Amino acid sequence: MVGLAMSDVKSETIDDDMYQENILDHYKNPRHKKVSTHCTFQHHEVNPVCGDMLTFYVDVSDGKIRDISFSGHGCAISQASASLLAEYLYGKPILVLKKLKPEVVYTLLGITISLGRVKCAMLSFVTLTKAYENYLGGKETDNEIKKLK
Repeated sequence: MVGLAMSDVKSETIDDDMYQENILDHYKNPRHKKVSTHCTFQHHEVNPVCGDMLTFYVDVSDGKIRDISFSGHGCAISQASASLLAEYLYGKPILVLKKLKPEVVYTLLGITISLGRVKCAMLSFVTLTKAYENYLGGKETDNEIKKLK
């Protein structure tokens, strides 16, 4: 596993240091990291630049995200953003995914992300938004999408 390098995150204040510790905590002790066999929809993405991988599993009931989890591997930024985003979305209305913006991920991370790590930080956002788009299109899993091609 690739760790968090000092060049990846610019620490300008004591608050930045606190957020770096939070990122490392979510990387080392991720929340909601598990493969789910019972989910309403799922999606898998790979960052071709560095090889980071994520799959999100979302279970929806009565219009709410009843469970959300992820699996995968990669750098501290990609894995921490997945953990933070899953924690943020757990229990919220499914329509939150429709309005989800990249700024939410940046806010959850709480630090300035270097240009070389933007794709790492956004992997969780891209994976979840594509999962939601596929769900709206009637496709629950990546296998169903492949069958349509």
